[in-house]
Amino acid sequence: MNDSWQYMLDFVFISLLIFVAAVLKSRLSFLRKWIVPTAMLAGFLGILLGPDLLGFLPFDYDRLGNIVYHLMGIGFIALSLKSREVTNSPGIVNSGLIIVSTYLIQGIVGLGLFIVLVALFYPDMFQGLGLLLPLGFGQGPGQAYSIGSSWEALGVKEGGNLGLAVAGIGFLWATIIGVVLMNVLSRRRSYQQRSYNEQDEEEQRSAAIAQHKEAPLADAIDRLTYQVVLIGIVYLMTYLTLVAAERLLTPLGSFGETFAQLLIGFHFIIGSLYAMLVRSILTKLEKRGFRTEHTIDHYMMQRVSGFAFDYMITASIAAISIHALKEYAIPILLLTTLGGAVTIWYMLWIVPRAFPKEKLPNVLGFYGMLTGTISTGLALVKGVDPKFRSNTADNLVVGSASAILFGFPMLLVLNIPVIGYRENKPEMYVYTLLILIAYFALLFGALLHRTRKQEK
Repeated sequence: MNDSWQYMLDFVFISLLIFVAAVLKSRLSFLRKWIVPTAMLAGFLGILLGPDLLGFLPFDYDRLGNIVYHLMGIGFIALSLKSREVTNSPGIVNSGLIIVSTYLIQGIVGLGLFIVLVALFYPDMFQGLGLLLPLGFGQGPGQAYSIGSSWEALGVKEGGNLGLAVAGIGFLWATIIGVVLMNVLSRRRSYQQRSYNEQDEEEQRSAAIAQHKEAPLADAIDRLTYQVVLIGIVYLMTYLTLVAAERLLTPLGSFGETFAQLLIGFHFIIGSLYAMLVRSILTKLEKRGFRTEHTIDHYMMQRVSGFAFDYMITASIAAISIHALKEYAIPILLLTTLGGAVTIWYMLWIVPRAFPKEKLPNVLGFYGMLTGTISTGLALVKGVDPKFRSNTADNLVVGSASAILFGFPMLLVLNIPVIGYRENKPEMYVYTLLILIAYFALLFGALLHRTRKQEK
């Protein structure tokens, strides 16, 4: 059979997993009592039936990764093209400070733990592997594998595989522990400040019906086709930007290559910014009397983003490789257990102070993103805010954009332990730890100052 069928078969298998998960949720009472997003349940079924366990579904993890990558871009572009009212505007700076300060506290915990482990039990292990915690938990398997593999080229053994292992366990923290956290917090009175129900969808349906009266049905192209056309145009703009950035940054050496890969990994942020720009331009043109055959249909954009996120969530969980978790079991389990516990504590402490009006979806969204990826964060948010009516999706996207600026110094810090490893200078690990602590104190102080100003 032609290889062109492989992606279509993956689409079919993911569709079957979602269907089976929906049936299980409707039939099993304990799944109805606990908030378990259907797409997340489908992803776990994908792990069970995938090549690492039962082997019924011939998933290829690289293909699933590509599917997740592009669906993430499509979903966020659709969500950004669609205008929606939220209870308060996205906290761009607060979100970025939360994200990077979490990276830093994860880095402090990880590096500090590995310094102790190497000193007492594993003298031949690279202490800098502790920094895989913020890479695997905070930025996901792509960045963890990329940075870990670059360390391998400099003499560190198994860097890429360990990055995948940390990211894989991070997914388990984001999904299994995340679902438990979702159910516990949703039952607490202090987190029940807003209800997201079917009325939101009815409002969108009413708006869609009113919008459909603007133009006759016998148009040259279907209304949904026009929405997909806009998404395609924005995605093309995103692609051209990434190509240009890669060509400009790659000649700058290893740092330029690393930064270019970082931008490619954050393509959904670039796409979202372009989508907001396109939406703003079209809105201004319409006010001046210029109209295309169709306008942006907010209800249909919501449906497109919902489709993309559901399939993305299922594929991202199904892509977890069990085999990548086997080696270095004890130090990696210690690293991820301590890192996961600290991340939960920090999210419960800082996020409600930064976003007091949208506590529950923001805590879940940031926790899911900072232990897995933005897709797992959205999966948890969807369990309590299925129509993304809160400000959480905006905070995650725009906050990730500002986090690039705040996180820029960390790209430089990541190189210090490798220098110490290659030149046999163990003091470099201590210097790195002190820099992380100092930078965390700076960002944490700024975040506390901003939250106190909001309370006044």
